[in-house]
Amino acid sequence: YDMWALLQNGPQEDLNMTETTQPVLLTSSVALWRAWREVDGTQPGVMAGHSLGEFSALVCAGALNFTDAVQLVRQRGQFMQTAVPVGEGAMAAIIGLDDEAINSICDSVAGERGEVVQAVNFNSPGQVVIAGHTGAVEAASVALTDAGAKRAMPLPVSAPFHTSLMQPAGERLAQAIANITIAAPRVPVVQNVHAKSESAPDRIRDLLVEQIYSPVQWTNCVKTMQSMGAATLVECGPGKVLSGLARRIDKSLSSAALEDPDALLACVQQLAGGDSA
Repeated sequence: YDMWALLQNGPQEDLNMTETTQPVLLTSSVALWRAWREVDGTQPGVMAGHSLGEFSALVCAGALNFTDAVQLVRQRGQFMQTAVPVGEGAMAAIIGLDDEAINSICDSVAGERGEVVQAVNFNSPGQVVIAGHTGAVEAASVALTDAGAKRAMPLPVSAPFHTSLMQPAGERLAQAIANITIAAPRVPVVQNVHAKSESAPDRIRDLLVEQIYSPVQWTNCVKTMQSMGAATLVECGPGKVLSGLARRIDKSLSSAALEDPDALLACVQQLAGGDSA
């Protein structure tokens, strides 16, 4: 399909389909990375990407071919969308409760209902996303609010991403990725499943599959990047969500989102003589 025409003219419902959204997000992230390299030339010391963004990071680090990655994430979107029938899965953002309490309450609700609900995105302290069967997510949201969460906000998504319900999608992705060439990254990429960087292509491949049905350990990913020397995080992608999360994780971190040409040039000036991730 014509991605540019879809972005400019819609229809919005087509753009919102996971199998379309994922290639669009990857392409925009890689485009911003290439623009960054054109005007600045600074090679980061470490990279990471949130969920789908991990594929973008691996492309930018030279581990994945861009064309292969676009095809792969389109398939990933298809596999994730069809793993659970529409309406049977849900996700919700839980604000203002610690990880341990969220895990405990989700386990309790899942056990009581015989359904799946689990924490799937550890985005920052006090900001965790849960996902699973729709009824279980709704019940857990009520229980978590009763336990002291400030808010439990349903998310406008069509499937319970990063839960055990995505195992069928993982099996299909494993077949699709088996013949894709993966190289050792030129820059370390901290991966979502275990918040560590890997250099062995087969290990990277396995973790990309595992990620589809495992929680995104984003808080730990950011802490790992810090431990590797990153003092400033540069966000290549639409929006500035990750920059905001970085500040919630550690206020000492400097971050910048490459939202527009002015932001790009301002970031170049900010990082003159500094380290970035």
